[in-house]
Amino acid sequence: MATEETKETTSNAPEYEYKGDPLRVAIIGLTHDHVHWILGREKFRDIEIVGIVEPNRALAEKHSKQYKYSMDLVHNSMEDMMKIVQPEAVMAFNDIYGHLEVVEFFVPKGIHVMVEKPLAVNVDHAHKMIALAKKHKVHLMTNYETSWYGSNAKAFELIDDGKTIGDIGKIVFNTGHPGPKEIGCSKEFLEWLTDPVLNGGGALTDFGCYGANIATYIMEGETPKTVTCVTQQTKPDIYPNVDDDATIILTYPKTQVVIQASWNWSHSRKDMAVYGKHGYVICENGQDMQIMTNEKDGPKPLKADPLPNGIHDPFAYFTKLVKEDYPIMPFDLGAMDNNLIVVRILEAAKHSAKTGQTVVWDDFFEQE
Repeated sequence: MATEETKETTSNAPEYEYKGDPLRVAIIGLTHDHVHWILGREKFRDIEIVGIVEPNRALAEKHSKQYKYSMDLVHNSMEDMMKIVQPEAVMAFNDIYGHLEVVEFFVPKGIHVMVEKPLAVNVDHAHKMIALAKKHKVHLMTNYETSWYGSNAKAFELIDDGKTIGDIGKIVFNTGHPGPKEIGCSKEFLEWLTDPVLNGGGALTDFGCYGANIATYIMEGETPKTVTCVTQQTKPDIYPNVDDDATIILTYPKTQVVIQASWNWSHSRKDMAVYGKHGYVICENGQDMQIMTNEKDGPKPLKADPLPNGIHDPFAYFTKLVKEDYPIMPFDLGAMDNNLIVVRILEAAKHSAKTGQTVVWDDFFEQE
């Protein structure tokens, strides 16, 4: 069953049918609950699931009953699967630590890879993954639910015109939910999501990456001057090994970014507010927005259009990347350069939270 966190992603896909040959994909891992987004969507004909790697047979059988795929597709290991099928691309729905292993196995074979956010568990893994992708000239894309929000796309348009709200001074992200256990995430997901090694942290990693990703896009790849982070563990009885609340502050020469990532919100949320010199844009969810161009006129509501068919979700978009060489710019939301910066921001944030000190970017990363 899809959790509260995945309901929006599984329910807003438009009815469309891809006209070309479907992308032959393999799913690597079923333990990430976002896998519900891909299972059962083959009706759109942009992808064909040709293999699944999941050693947990009971979990694979549970999803098989729900989504009616054949257990003949399921293999215990990547090696076993490759003896039977040759996918064009793989999509990783395993733990974040395991992303590197997926890339190291498939990329040298010329197989494209999409991973769930964030790209990697740490900067070292991210560098290794990107180096392999560039060496073998394959796509390595990171998926975020918020990449497919029509509201965010509209906000980017309004920001880019430079007039609607003026130069950006502050961006605030509020991301998270009441907690992964509280909203009903599967036990298989919880096992690694609450593990500091396999996930790289708690709420800081899980939801801090959204703001870091979008901020990097809005700032056109500029890196922050400083990173400051405070984490809390307000529910140690439920999450004894990781943080459940994180506030990250990024400073740029003329802009401040505040990322409030938490497993302690009263409700599920992924919203942002972008404040310019004379106005603001607020994205309340995937469609609903508020825009103020000046204080005299006040705010006005706006409902954003969905993204166009064919680039409306990660699977349609990834198909176009692989099949049609669809252009992706270095700091686009799913791009490698953007997501290396995301992982660096998260690593700096973890260091700041641990030491209680603000991280100066150039000093912290001078050894890279």
